Amino acid sequence: MRTVIASVAIVWATLMVAVPPIAARADTPGVTATEIRLGQTMPYSGNGSAYGLVGKAMIAYFEKINKEQGGINGRKVNLISLDDSFSPPKTVEATRKLVEQDNVLAIFGTIGTAPNTAIHRYLNSKKVPHLLVTTGATKWADPKAFPYTTPGMASYQTEGQIYARYLLQKSPNARIAILMQNDDFGRDYLEGFKQGLGAKAASMIVATQTYELTDPTIDSQMAALKASGADAFFSITLGKFSSQSIKRVKDLGWQLQDFLVPTSSVSIKGILTPAGLDAATGLVTSSWTKNVADPTWANDPGMATFLAFLKEYMAGVDPNDSSTITGYNSAVIMAEILKRCGDDLSRDNLMKQYASIKNFKLDMLLPGIEITVGPDDFRTYKTLQMMRFDGQRWNLFGAPITE
Repeated sequence: MRTVIASVAIVWATLMVAVPPIAARADTPGVTATEIRLGQTMPYSGNGSAYGLVGKAMIAYFEKINKEQGGINGRKVNLISLDDSFSPPKTVEATRKLVEQDNVLAIFGTIGTAPNTAIHRYLNSKKVPHLLVTTGATKWADPKAFPYTTPGMASYQTEGQIYARYLLQKSPNARIAILMQNDDFGRDYLEGFKQGLGAKAASMIVATQTYELTDPTIDSQMAALKASGADAFFSITLGKFSSQSIKRVKDLGWQLQDFLVPTSSVSIKGILTPAGLDAATGLVTSSWTKNVADPTWANDPGMATFLAFLKEYMAGVDPNDSSTITGYNSAVIMAEILKRCGDDLSRDNLMKQYASIKNFKLDMLLPGIEITVGPDDFRTYKTLQMMRFDGQRWNLFGAPITE
């Protein structure tokens, strides 16, 4: 676990600028005249290993920046990415190493609600930027209580509200069963979903089951949910549990009118293929990013740029795996923040530059979706669009919905 999975501080002597950048202040952590050092933990092993590709995409993007641009403002970016196996105690140990031994400037992109919860107070007490965390719990966007933490995904509560509105319009008399991870990830989605259903929540939700990350299977929970007589199912799950829930619906012969999954369950290779693409047919979710398999983007310049990146820096990776887009987008935002900092790479300026982003467009964001944040609003994404899986790819439908 203490082994560095990857580092992108590669020395490219031929790309070094003639005049070195102004040296950072001696007390600026993780910054020298030639390097910016960032840290993160990722689930390269364990139950959440399907999401390790997010970290690999981030590493690859900074490799691209270092190789093609000589880094950012003359400094190479060194992203130290450690395996935490999606285990909060390991996240704590690895993060302390990154902050106290590797002396990183910031923690960037760490994945998972439970792992980030374990380091949330520690990083804020140390005034270490905890940027673009790969999780959508509402608490990541709380600049008053936690001014050094920012989210890298749409809020789970926002998603939950949108799914509830969809059901109210499509199936107002649905009997809904819910499987949820027993932590902030699950509770946030459930709270947003109930808010979206409003007064009808009590009558429409007929069964709820929970699971722990340490559970080997969810077979008993799925059997109980089917027995409730529900005809709609919201699977608030991650990783292998997402695959298991999709597969079990088919195995149980559970006939559903509506099957909803969160954005964390959209990976065709990591989640849907292990479950069976036939079992996943008809799933409904939402997105704020373009889909590689959607022919709509066949001639899109932004898609062409992304695919060229994959070909050059992530050869062999399935371009349909949405985890690469998640990592790519966050890395692009992180690079923009560092670029805006110029030679003032203090931790406070890092946070100031994040909070000043306005109408920022990314190659892989859907049309009409931009990033605008502020000192009192750290929510990176606020707009989503619904989509459905047809057995081969996800298809967008409806108009973008803003919270």
